[in-house]
Amino acid sequence: MPSNISHYLNKFKANLPIDQTIRDGVAEELYTHLEEKTQELEENGLSREEASKIAVQSLGAPELIAQQIYETHAQGSWKEALFSALPHLLVALLFTSYYWQNIVCVSIVLALIVGIAIYGWHRGKPIWFFPWLGYYLMPVIVTGILLLSLPQGWGWIAALIYIPLALFVFIHIVRQTARRDWLYASLMLAPILVTLSWFSSLGVGNGFLRGGMWLASLQTNALWIVISFVALAAATIAFIRLKPRRYKIISLLIPPLVILFSVTAASRGNINSWGWLILLFSLSAFAIPVWMQARAYQ
Repeated sequence: MPSNISHYLNKFKANLPIDQTIRDGVAEELYTHLEEKTQELEENGLSREEASKIAVQSLGAPELIAQQIYETHAQGSWKEALFSALPHLLVALLFTSYYWQNIVCVSIVLALIVGIAIYGWHRGKPIWFFPWLGYYLMPVIVTGILLLSLPQGWGWIAALIYIPLALFVFIHIVRQTARRDWLYASLMLAPILVTLSWFSSLGVGNGFLRGGMWLASLQTNALWIVISFVALAAATIAFIRLKPRRYKIISLLIPPLVILFSVTAASRGNINSWGWLILLFSLSAFAIPVWMQARAYQ
C-alpha cells in the first residue's frame, strides 16, 4: 500500500468514531476506490507515488469524508437504543419494585450485566456495550467506598492498597474508551457517577454503613433514585437515535442536571462539604468528556 494511501486511511479511521467493524469495512471500500484510481492514473503514465497522491487529493480531506460517513452511520437502531438503556431501566426497576433488597434478584441482575459486558467486549465493543461496561465496573468503585467502613485504621490501610490498583484499571479503561470517542466515555461513566452522587448525598460513613441508616435512606429516596436512572435511560436512547453529533452532545448534558436536582431535592440541601465535593466531582467527571467533544466538534 502506498504511503499516501496508508496515511490517508489512518487519518480517516482516527476521525471516525463508530463501531470498529463498520469503520474497517468503510476503510476497506475507500482503499479499493483509491487503489482503482491509482491504477487508472498509472495507466496514463504517472508513477505509482504520483498516482496515489493525486487519487488521495481527488477524494477530499479525510476529516470531511469521516464526518459524512459518521452522519450516515451515527443513528443506531431502536433495538440498539433500547438495549443500551436496558441496564439503567433494570436498576430503576429494582428500586421501583423494592427488589434491590432481595439478594437473589440483585445477584441475577449482576450476573446478567457481567455476562453481557463480556459478550460485548468480545463482539468488538459495539455502541450498546458502554453503558453495560459502566455497571460492570461499578463493584470496583463501590468496594473502594465500602473499605472505608472497616474499623478505624484498617479502612484507610485497605484503601491505600486497593484504590491505586483500582484507579489504574479504571483510568486505563476510560482512556481506551475515550480514544475511540469521548462521548462513549460519558456513556460508560454515567452509572458510576450517579452511584457516587447518591452515596455522597446519603452521607455514607462508618456509622451510616454499619447501622441501618443506609436501608432507611434508600427506601426514603427510592423515587428520586429511580428518576435519576430513568433520566440516564432516556438520555441513552436519545444519544443512540439522534443523528447530528451536536444533538448527541446535548442529550448527554441533560442527565447531570436531573441528577443534581434529584440529589438536592432528596437531601433537602442537607449535604456536608465532602458530600458536595464528591457530588460536583462526579457530575463534572461525567460532563467533561462531553464538553471536550463539544470543543472538538466546534
